[in-house]
Amino acid sequence: MPLACTASSPGMSRICLAWAFVAIVTAALLGACALPASVPAGMRPAASGSTFGVGVFERTLPNGMKVIVREDRRAPTVVHLVLYRVGSMDEVNGTTGVAHVLEHMMFKGTKTVPAGEFSRRVAALGGRENAFTTRDYTGYFQQIGSRHLPEVMRLEADRMSNLAFAATEFDREIKVVMEERRLRTEDRAQALVYEQLMSSAFTASPYRVPVIGWMSDLESMRAGDAAAWYHRWYTPSNAVLVVVGDVSGEEVWRLAERSYGRIAPHALPERKPQTEPPQRGLRRAWVEAPAENPYVTLGFKVPRMVDVERDTEPFALEVLSAVLDADENGRLTRDIVRGSRVANQVGAGYGLVARGPALFVLDGTPAKGHDTADVEQALRAEIARIARDGVRDDELRRIKNQYVAGEIYKRDSIMAQAMEIGNLEISGFSHGDADRILERIRAVTPAEVQAVAGKYFGDDALTIVTLLPQPLDGRATREAPAGARHR
Repeated sequence: MPLACTASSPGMSRICLAWAFVAIVTAALLGACALPASVPAGMRPAASGSTFGVGVFERTLPNGMKVIVREDRRAPTVVHLVLYRVGSMDEVNGTTGVAHVLEHMMFKGTKTVPAGEFSRRVAALGGRENAFTTRDYTGYFQQIGSRHLPEVMRLEADRMSNLAFAATEFDREIKVVMEERRLRTEDRAQALVYEQLMSSAFTASPYRVPVIGWMSDLESMRAGDAAAWYHRWYTPSNAVLVVVGDVSGEEVWRLAERSYGRIAPHALPERKPQTEPPQRGLRRAWVEAPAENPYVTLGFKVPRMVDVERDTEPFALEVLSAVLDADENGRLTRDIVRGSRVANQVGAGYGLVARGPALFVLDGTPAKGHDTADVEQALRAEIARIARDGVRDDELRRIKNQYVAGEIYKRDSIMAQAMEIGNLEISGFSHGDADRILERIRAVTPAEVQAVAGKYFGDDALTIVTLLPQPLDGRATREAPAGARHR
């Protein structure tokens, strides 16, 4: 059922921070992809952009819940997605991981629907469902035949306000979450490195805490902690409903009025800013863990997108990330893996859309005969080369075309459409900004990419974490805990 977006490596951080849902959606959500040469000319995106935001239904219920519907009649199915603007960044010390624990508890029954019955009913209707937690928000979705939309809306509305917190169910589920942490983080060396990167790079920002929480907090957590989180944050005024598929906006609105519209809202707690102070020098950390190969990751503090119209640097950083790692012809793979053969694997990532601060992450695994210092040097040399020499017009044009085409063609999936709308809305933007963001990407110039490469990649805002491999000792691979549908 639940899916925590807990990135196992810095290369995955871009996905978790920005989309969170790639394990469920389609591979297209992983970023830019090349436009297939075989695509008929009539199906290619227009040079002036798509019309993603045109015709989208948007209205707000009296209780504050926003309802957004995008009609897509290609198949008789719908995606029903509810996002709550609360994630691990809203937690406090002592109860880290509670946002994800509550996500698990949302499948453990309400006053009228027994534990596990939600999933059984959705499956009986021929649908699929899941949930996910990120640093920024928590989401629940169903993909189902459009004629069954009223039933899943009733079920989701029921657990928005009537969740049960049976001690026996909680005691069983918290063990599942703890085992999940062991499986997904403690038994994976690169996940430990990423966890250390975030906790070292940030001091005041709650982004420093892992989504799944610290083990000691999970061990001391009680059902009352999850219930308090639920009653504090799960209210219609803190949620967005997104429906995409074979349905009209007015039809969904009437259903929403009869389901979610009956739930009384309550005031939300005050959100403290927890602003990250300026970093004043290079930070280094090392992780010793059983692993076959060494590994290094570098995180640079950079700006995130705040204003779609006024910002410039975030779009240049997004394009820089694509120049480095858009595909097999990205500079990192071309120069460091196939060229100098310093590394076997390299990556770059940046989160354009997020509630919290941004990191631009580089990472890599050294090839035989090289060490992490060589990889670190090679990664930074690629950035320095762009800062010094810039990017050719033809190279940048190719990268931007690939990026924009990938973003447009992923919208062939109604799940991807729902996630794009929801991610923008819950992060403080509008679904109508989707096409404008692509226009801003198209407009990025070589000079802008060169400028950010020269401005943000020094030592002062850099954190480096290196994996020091320890003997594997023939450790057996753990099985995923029952009740958790994770990648």
